[in-house]
Amino acid sequence: MNSPQRAWATIDLAALRHNLGRVRELCPDAGIVAVVKADAYGHGMAECAAALREAEAGICGFAVATMDEARKLRSLQPDLPILCLNGFRESGELQDCAKLDFQPVLHEANQLRLLREFRLEGAGRLTIWLKHNSGMNRLGLSTEACLAAGAELGKREDLEIRLMSHLAWADDLDDPGSAAFTQEQLLAFEHLHRDLAAKPGAPPPGSMSASSGILCLPDAHYDFVRPGIMLYGSSPLAGSSTAELGLRPVMTLHARLLAVREVKAGEAVGYGATWRFPRDTRMGVVSIGYADGYPRSAINGTPVLVKSGSGWEPCKLAGRVSMDMITVDLGELDGVGPGSEVILWGEGLDADEVAARAGTIAYELFTRVTARVPKIYC
Repeated sequence: MNSPQRAWATIDLAALRHNLGRVRELCPDAGIVAVVKADAYGHGMAECAAALREAEAGICGFAVATMDEARKLRSLQPDLPILCLNGFRESGELQDCAKLDFQPVLHEANQLRLLREFRLEGAGRLTIWLKHNSGMNRLGLSTEACLAAGAELGKREDLEIRLMSHLAWADDLDDPGSAAFTQEQLLAFEHLHRDLAAKPGAPPPGSMSASSGILCLPDAHYDFVRPGIMLYGSSPLAGSSTAELGLRPVMTLHARLLAVREVKAGEAVGYGATWRFPRDTRMGVVSIGYADGYPRSAINGTPVLVKSGSGWEPCKLAGRVSMDMITVDLGELDGVGPGSEVILWGEGLDADEVAARAGTIAYELFTRVTARVPKIYC
């Protein structure tokens, strides 16, 4: 790509659709609710929602975190249902759910009080997702509260009740602690799902699995799955790469070399002199920094790819990340100079590997790319 930009992100919508297809392969019978919260994990809600909507794999709705996100998405996608994961806070938001076909999550007692005062005007039904606190201990009703709410709301003709929960530690099932904790959650949810049945053998539609559950817990797929990070080409599982899971990176973050200079063994670079070159070498200054979203916490040795005359070559971060620049050890790399392209993560360089060197996760890398980095959709 011949871009004049100092830094930019390419968003591969074909890869996004491929990843959705991977979800469909794993969950052939489940409805897919595509999670596009946080501006589609930093990839652009409008463009990603349109690509997901048009994909052959087929989705039955979207999920977002907040009511503001839901309203924005509704202006872009006028008809598919939108699951609001944080639910509603007051009666006006509940009325919006009814008018705009939002499906709110019910997770605390005040919401139940508001629902008692609410009646849907006209035909149709409002879909309410009861959130069971099966072990995450963030949002959610206890088993007893879910049973009581389900019994009460299930009698209403203007409401459709569904059940959901969220796995807290299903990303490392080779760990005995993770496996045991997850099994406890699954059993608690399964018992509740069975006990909520309006009549024997007819439990409400259920949803337990986000990306980790989709990939490794087929018995937990239930009626709906909620893929998030796997859609965007990052692994939710410890020890498994994007490629190993059959996923493709969607975001590739690019920048350019601003300068190349010779440095001597023992010379330091950057704030705090945190790196001294162990040998005579060449150093490249790259046009990206933490004001663009590249993590300041990235340590010396974090990988980057630099485009040379013979292709993409691995290099390593040298010195502290600055607001607008990073520095890398180019070693003996030939055919590079000011203007040469650099990949910070994405195609050829797993974002999860970069995130690990920065003490974080790919979710944070993607969502922290700032507005001064333009997105190019392809």
